[in-house]
Amino acid sequence: MSIAARIERLPFTRFHWKLLFLGGLGYTFDGLDSAIVAFALPMLKSQWHLSGPELGLLGSATYLGYGLGALLSGWWGDRSGRRRVMMSALAIYAIGSLLSAGSSSFAGFFLCRLLSGIGAGAEATIIAPYLSEFVAARYRGAFTAALTGFYSFGYVTAAIMGFMLVPAMADGWRWALAMTGFPVLMLLWWRRALPESPRWLDERGQTAEACRIVGDIEESAGLAVGLTTTTDRGAPSIRPVRDLFAPNLRRSTFMSWAMWLAITFSFYAFFTWIPTLMIERGMTVTRSFGYAISIYFAQLPGYASAAFLTDRLGRRGTVALFMVAGAISAIGMATSQTPTEVLIFGILLSFFMNGTFGGIYAYTPELFPTSLRARGMGLASAIARLGAIASPVLIGWLYPLAGFPGVFGLTTLILLSGATVTLVFGPRTEKRPLDDEQAFARP
Repeated sequence: MSIAARIERLPFTRFHWKLLFLGGLGYTFDGLDSAIVAFALPMLKSQWHLSGPELGLLGSATYLGYGLGALLSGWWGDRSGRRRVMMSALAIYAIGSLLSAGSSSFAGFFLCRLLSGIGAGAEATIIAPYLSEFVAARYRGAFTAALTGFYSFGYVTAAIMGFMLVPAMADGWRWALAMTGFPVLMLLWWRRALPESPRWLDERGQTAEACRIVGDIEESAGLAVGLTTTTDRGAPSIRPVRDLFAPNLRRSTFMSWAMWLAITFSFYAFFTWIPTLMIERGMTVTRSFGYAISIYFAQLPGYASAAFLTDRLGRRGTVALFMVAGAISAIGMATSQTPTEVLIFGILLSFFMNGTFGGIYAYTPELFPTSLRARGMGLASAIARLGAIASPVLIGWLYPLAGFPGVFGLTTLILLSGATVTLVFGPRTEKRPLDDEQAFARP
């Protein structure tokens, strides 16, 4: 019985619940780090007398780091193992966050946020493909979508800290950023609790170690330990990244880029500019604590519903559905005439846009075989960061020319186009074996 077959027969055990919690903590702090900077920047603007362009550069440092980290983690994860990348990325992220809390200059803060972003981007990219490799296909979609749902806890925590801690004292922003560095303490726990991916070990010829890890899980589940040859055959050569563009994979590769780019462009366009655009229309509710908390709390049921639907509607169906529903919510937001309508459609927009992330984190790792999975995920995530960086700038240029309808029209069109590309070109991956190369040649 192969390593893959032994994993596929595993029930969902206490071990998998532990993986869900440990990986979820990583995503929680990634969400906290991403969101807390928005609350720190206004304080830095007044204390350091920063110009608008300088403030924009500081805000983009994290996203630039995310892209670099995503690219690095993909290459490193396929070459040296998922566990090593996850541990190292957490350390880099925590160190960058702690250093940024002590920064006293524009240049120093920019470099520290870049470092933190590299760690956070690498960690966020590797967690889903790494931990999903422990889970049988019948649980994998819901597991991965639920895993990314932990982002919402980080955003809610950031809102509470941003409204209560950051303005409370002159150095409140420093204390908030320092708290995002606490995950460095998780390294000791992760080192003991997280084994290397047995699928990756088997792929790299370390079958004996893969057998030991899977055997421990089988024993904890009350199953008889399966029999697999334990003769290590030596590590095969690393597949070149150009294999992602081979005839059997290039459709999935380009589709994943378009899907991620459409979602991240629209997400950051909406949530970067909505408060400003609504305030210009007299809707000051978007600057209230109640609005921020409502928007962030809406993320959790969004992720949960995506986790529920991925195995029922399928991965691509869930992603496309949430993208279309997000576009409809954006239209509702654009036509809102009262603060109550703004709040309702803002909650719906947050619900569906975050639900799409639950779907794509479950879907993307399944598009690529084990030998290319981290790089496939890393490239898609890195491409997505281009949308995160470009959308606020493009919307800022478009708004004076096309106004409020033009902004929401563009982002809605991009969402609908992304949903169409996903449905038309995205392969079905439900219950597809992760380790069967032939399966990746079929639509």
